[in-house]
Amino acid sequence: MNEELGSALELIPTNTAVDTLGALNNACGADYVKTSQRLPPSLASVLEAGQRACSFDGDADRLIYYYLDDRKQFHMLDGDKIAALVANFIVELVKGAGLEGKLEVGVVQTAYANGSSTKYLSERVPVECVKTGVKNLHHAAEKYSIGVYFEANGHGTVIFSPVALETLAKHQPSTPGQSTYLSQLISLSDVINQTVGDALSDMLLVEVVLAHKGYSGYEWDAIYSDLPNRLVKVVVKDRNIFKTEDAERRLTSPPGLQAKLDDLIRKYDGGRSFVRPSGTEDVVRVYAEATIRPQADAELAFKVAGLVYDETGGAPETRPREFL
Repeated sequence: MNEELGSALELIPTNTAVDTLGALNNACGADYVKTSQRLPPSLASVLEAGQRACSFDGDADRLIYYYLDDRKQFHMLDGDKIAALVANFIVELVKGAGLEGKLEVGVVQTAYANGSSTKYLSERVPVECVKTGVKNLHHAAEKYSIGVYFEANGHGTVIFSPVALETLAKHQPSTPGQSTYLSQLISLSDVINQTVGDALSDMLLVEVVLAHKGYSGYEWDAIYSDLPNRLVKVVVKDRNIFKTEDAERRLTSPPGLQAKLDDLIRKYDGGRSFVRPSGTEDVVRVYAEATIRPQADAELAFKVAGLVYDETGGAPETRPREFL
């Protein structure tokens, strides 16, 4: 791939021990970075300040970016950041090509999207929230001329509807500037794999946008500031008692639990939290965010987890650890 890219972009592969069992994806993949919110250990001694890096997951359908600042602090650029970067750029191209009003750009998210990303995007494009699961995002994105969707975990793509592709092919620009924007938009649609889950093409998409904007990781990260957040897993006796509504953002069962959560969330500035059951195991996942990191990390997330645990009971060793 480096041979094909030439001087346009240099890729430096790491974790390349393909002949050592278990080494290739060890503590380096997209899930590791997103969940632990830290740099892969294999990059700790080689990643320079400001240098971009990214991780795929094991089957290369998810993408997470990150970098270290001048103080060697870790910054993650997840699916929300990718969606914001890409959607904003596509809107610029659509306007520049003289297609505003002819093509509608929309973004689809899940409840796991950071609240700051939703606010940023909502000021620029229509934003819809759907249930977790790529099939739900994909179907919702198909309603737009150009639908952008990325889960926070880095799984997503951009969909150009048949009508949008036909419009791009037939549009007659009225100025040289419009012609340039139109050409760039068509080229962008060729870079994107509209079949969801291609981290390689998503990486090229991100790099194309960054090159056009002249952004480093710093500028990309600065388009909005993520609210501190935490994801906690609670082992329960029976996940089936948990029922949700409003794109899984609110509980309808167990009765009364959502009211308790609302009372707790109101105590935190910028507080938001939701509870959703796993689809495969007796586990409930708790997401929480707040303006101040210690409140999101050590307080709200685990207090919500504690309320969930108290509703269902279970072995003491399964209680969220901050409550032991």
